[in-house]
Amino acid sequence: MNKLLESSAVQLGELIERKEISSVELTEMHLERIREVNPKLNAVFHLAEDSARQMALAADKDLARGSRASPLHGVPFTVKDWIEVAGMPCVANDERYRDHIPTQHATVVELMLRAGCVLLGKTSVSDDSPIYGRTYNPYQLDLSPAGSSSGEAAIIAAGGSAFGLGSDSGGSIRDPAHACGIAGLRPTTGRVSVAGHLPRINTLVDPRTVIGPMARFVEDLPMALRFISCSDWRDPSVVWTGSGHWKHVDPLRLCGAFYSHYPGGSPTPDCGRVAEETAELLRGLGVSICEALPGRIDESLPITRAYWSRAGSEGLEDEWAPDGEGQMTGLEVERHPFLWDRFRRSLLAFMEPYDFILTPVSDFPAQPHGGNPDGASYCLPYSLAGYPCVVVRAGTSVDGLPVGIQVVGRPWRDHVALAVAWLIEKELGGWQPPDL
Repeated sequence: MNKLLESSAVQLGELIERKEISSVELTEMHLERIREVNPKLNAVFHLAEDSARQMALAADKDLARGSRASPLHGVPFTVKDWIEVAGMPCVANDERYRDHIPTQHATVVELMLRAGCVLLGKTSVSDDSPIYGRTYNPYQLDLSPAGSSSGEAAIIAAGGSAFGLGSDSGGSIRDPAHACGIAGLRPTTGRVSVAGHLPRINTLVDPRTVIGPMARFVEDLPMALRFISCSDWRDPSVVWTGSGHWKHVDPLRLCGAFYSHYPGGSPTPDCGRVAEETAELLRGLGVSICEALPGRIDESLPITRAYWSRAGSEGLEDEWAPDGEGQMTGLEVERHPFLWDRFRRSLLAFMEPYDFILTPVSDFPAQPHGGNPDGASYCLPYSLAGYPCVVVRAGTSVDGLPVGIQVVGRPWRDHVALAVAWLIEKELGGWQPPDL
């Protein structure tokens, strides 16, 4: 891999600003890297070479005129194929949308383009799909990158994209970030618009699903979050609220909770060891961290399974288009939000004395395709609560596979979780280039 492609997106933006490299040159490097690795990974579903070159040329012209839209001006990125880009396919891993070409950008895409970033294309959804085929892990090609932001994690880890946008319902940013050794952020629910997400998200009944950034380095996540956090007059769930700056947080003054085992979660020795060593590292640095397990944590999986059994609407238009009859009686449908809210209240009470929670991401490192069906069990509780979660590589399995750690913040304290994740990355190294 070209050493320049091992840089963070923020560093690449600084090189462009100083005119040490042009956006056109950087974009060509990424396109070349994608052409090199994508036959092995099958991570990029739609490569938009011509439009990427046009965007890069426009970014360079703007910079020559003294206009720089953002610190990531001219930096290439990719987008998960659950997020609509005008003029590009958005199949969303669903045969019904094989010919779907949106005419409007998702809000997050529009905001990234306004920031001067260069869109390289769309990435595959799910690790083994009849639409995209099988996507592979860059650290071991016979393993899965996990799902569903599988292509996004794989191509970022391999250096084909500086950063990207994924989506997460029960761990779909966090589990691939863990399996592919990169960093990922599940923002607080309501911070980022999901307008233009396919399948359509009704946030009144699904506060689990969010769009968030993925990158090789933690410092890129708050930068991307800064651009995509705003009210867009399309998604009524978005709450425009300011956020503190992650660099202004002193992690050594924080108080955290940690657990590695709980009913429904039993990590392999590798994942358990990395989690415990990370907690001990923070403790050794002076962070106040104790072992504590939230109450009702074992209820998160049955509540999530009950959610999956409800009928939902999967149409493109603003019409009710149910995906089936559902598997719950009317009384069960009414009982479900009661149990869900009871769990949320219990977790909120637990969080009161803690600034963050540290957990494994999954029971396992990267697994073969079709294995590890419940490997995101540590993610589910915080999807139900809508809390911000950051994943960063914290270690390596005995087989040489990345092992991530999950940092959960209080609601709307994304910057605190990012600060803790950055400290872990700083001390333990974070992303490592795959031998691909």
